[in-house]
Amino acid sequence: QVQLAESGGGLVQAGGSLRLSCSASERTNRRYDMAWFRQAPGKEREFVAAITSSGRSTFYAEPVKGRFTISRDSAENTVYLQMNNLKVEDTAVYFCAADPEGTFTNDDAWAFWGQGAQVTVSS
Repeated sequence: QVQLAESGGGLVQAGGSLRLSCSASERTNRRYDMAWFRQAPGKEREFVAAITSSGRSTFYAEPVKGRFTISRDSAENTVYLQMNNLKVEDTAVYFCAADPEGTFTNDDAWAFWGQGAQVTVSS
């Protein structure tokens, strides 16, 4: 069982930046494909970005392309989400996920989830 813990959320003004971190508790040589999803109030959880276990490939949802960057420290099994030029519509709870099977943009493909980190962008 892998436990994921997000950190780095908070309140920021539009145009500002935040960096989210997600650490996996399992101390193992195994490296997971990992991703970030988000859920805004009253909306379904949606895919934000993903990164392969090697870190060589990354994928982004259209609304965040060019503003968000996903990266990882494979030695620590930690993934990051650097969020720049934040917009009010980026306000959501951001979830870290690991170990997908199936279409990675679908949240039901992911086996392990963190508890989420609140990101609030004010105008």
